[in-house]
Amino acid sequence: MCLCLCLQQKIVMKVSMNCQKCRTKALKVVASANGVSFVGLEGDEKDKLLVIGDGVDAVKLANCLRKKVGHTQIESLGEVKAS
Repeated sequence: MCLCLCLQQKIVMKVSMNCQKCRTKALKVVASANGVSFVGLEGDEKDKLLVIGDGVDAVKLANCLRKKVGHTQIESLGEVKAS
């Protein structure tokens, strides 16, 4: 019996994305990661990725984005509150 309440985590990462091609590539990289259920862009300059998922490794995801897209920084990591 599993006692987990399926708490999803919310990760906000700032990624250096200068063009639409870079944004698309970053979204594809994050969407293909294990446990990700939602990916979106936020911020005034659309330079932040909002990732919601269950069991997502934020450090591995940031390292993968650094290799494939560019400079990546984890800004916040928390749990999604159930309403």
